[in-house]
Amino acid sequence: MAQNTDNPADPFKKALAEATKVMADDADLSVSYSVDPPGSTSETIRLPQVSRRMTREEVLLARGTADALALRHKFHDPATANKYMPSGQMARDIFEAMETARCEAVGAKAMPGTAGNIDAKIANEALRRGFGDITEAAQAPLAEAAGYLVRHLATGRELPEGATNVMNLWRDFIEAQCEGLGNLEDALSDQATFAKFARQMIDDLGYGDQLGDDPDAEDEESEDEGGADQEEEEQPDSTGQDDNDDDQDIDASPEQSQEQQDDAASAQVTLDDMADTEMGEEAEMPDGEAPLEPPAPQPVSEADPEYTVYMSEFDEEIRAEELAEPQELERLRAYLDQQLEPLKGAVSRLANKLQRRLQAQQNRSWEFDQEEGTLDAGRLARIVANPTTPLSFKVERDTEFRDTCVTLLLDNSGSMRGRPISIAAICADVLARTLERCSVKVEILGFTTRAWKGGQSREKWLAEGRPQSPGRLNDLRHIIYKGADAPWRRARPNLGLMMKEGLLKENIDGEALEWAHRRMVSRSESRKILMVISDGAPVDDSTLSINPASYLEKHLRDVIALVEKRKQVELLAIGIGHDVTRYYDRAVTITDVEQLAGAMTEQLAALFDNDPRARARVMGMKRAS
Repeated sequence: MAQNTDNPADPFKKALAEATKVMADDADLSVSYSVDPPGSTSETIRLPQVSRRMTREEVLLARGTADALALRHKFHDPATANKYMPSGQMARDIFEAMETARCEAVGAKAMPGTAGNIDAKIANEALRRGFGDITEAAQAPLAEAAGYLVRHLATGRELPEGATNVMNLWRDFIEAQCEGLGNLEDALSDQATFAKFARQMIDDLGYGDQLGDDPDAEDEESEDEGGADQEEEEQPDSTGQDDNDDDQDIDASPEQSQEQQDDAASAQVTLDDMADTEMGEEAEMPDGEAPLEPPAPQPVSEADPEYTVYMSEFDEEIRAEELAEPQELERLRAYLDQQLEPLKGAVSRLANKLQRRLQAQQNRSWEFDQEEGTLDAGRLARIVANPTTPLSFKVERDTEFRDTCVTLLLDNSGSMRGRPISIAAICADVLARTLERCSVKVEILGFTTRAWKGGQSREKWLAEGRPQSPGRLNDLRHIIYKGADAPWRRARPNLGLMMKEGLLKENIDGEALEWAHRRMVSRSESRKILMVISDGAPVDDSTLSINPASYLEKHLRDVIALVEKRKQVELLAIGIGHDVTRYYDRAVTITDVEQLAGAMTEQLAALFDNDPRARARVMGMKRAS
């Protein structure tokens, strides 16, 4: 007898899950519903949650997402995609968007009903990301536009309004640059052919330098090397080979040759197995036949090779706008602004003071008494007094100040809830606005976990019998609030996400710091500054309940030591209500926003001081106090 359920959405969710498995042609596929962003792996598909109310928007979004992910599961081969995947980020984004469009277009031809469902998903995504309000191509994502254009041309269907807007902003440019779009129809059915088509299109769009090596050229080189080796092996020996054997080999049919090779391979496998069984542990193999040692696994952390992670499959790096709807971000930002209102005067004073301090360090500096350059008007009096005095020129000295990138890494843990997270958000807001005015690029990142007490990683650990020493046992969530190259006006609402209930969970500082450091090192700026805004030690109950109590703290110290040893990035910490100098050498503690103007201005401005002794003096004075 079927079990009754109180949730009216359960029958729909069960039916949709079964339909998804059938569409994906995988009966073993696991389908779940979650408030986290939808996604898929080789074994699972995660769909948007459907509430008890079962609104029309929820149902359409769930069906569209299910169809899109099922079609990708059915028509997408990860091995082929990895073979042709470009190396650069923009090229990868375009490649992925086009491959997604290909899977959906092929599926729409086989199952026309999926096209309408996926349109609902695209419309929801376009609304959430504000695509309908974009008026300039520079503001529209090129990768999304390329994917939309491929889907439109392949299916002949009109896209939802917001997606159409983004596509049309780039369409003339794409069609003018990519002459091969007319061959799109011929490439759709075969993923490898389409991958080559996509790489050519990326090259036409001007991102050929991000494609990396040509995988087909590498295959041809491998075949040439293999052919040369085979020819050498087939050369007859000067002794021991009979002419009759050669004649028999020539007369043998290809089918017989293949069968003989297969039989020989099977016999060889059997003999190898028997030899392994009969060989004792002390038996020695002949010289030159020793098996190759398997490559040692790469450590999870560069800072501490002994630091382990039980499972990284459920970790995510996600943009802030993907964790909330645009309307919700605006509401949360308005809430943050309300907390800023009483402090507007102090915040404005801090911003202006910091900006004046930074810009004062950008004042022009000149090298005098040069043989060429700009005429030094201040030295003209000498020429009037003595006409034989040669003209004096000056040359402006280049400043490295502008070639700087600052990353703000914010602790988004549960212990920051309330006043501390508001102070952290205000710090990020003030610093980002001020530094951008001074032409310094700013990146804002956050770190937390996806769940309390372990999440899916812990569930799998329990299901597998609780292996000893699992290492980190929770699912990471690393959030990108603002990219270094994104303008502040577009990222401004994202900081409101920190006010969202349920976002702040555990904090694993070491891995977050290593992640932020990797992102900074890959940038081209000559000077990189990383500011960590936290309230103390790393804490994750799931990890610390199984591992030593100092497991996460030791890793954090090791990562800090690595960052300071390499000296590629300057490291500074801001403690919110807690002293973090036991971890970071250069740190300042803030207990309220009112202290920002006094405590932070000098320290932050000191980082940009050209004189290292001045920086050390400011830091020393602060630590002594």
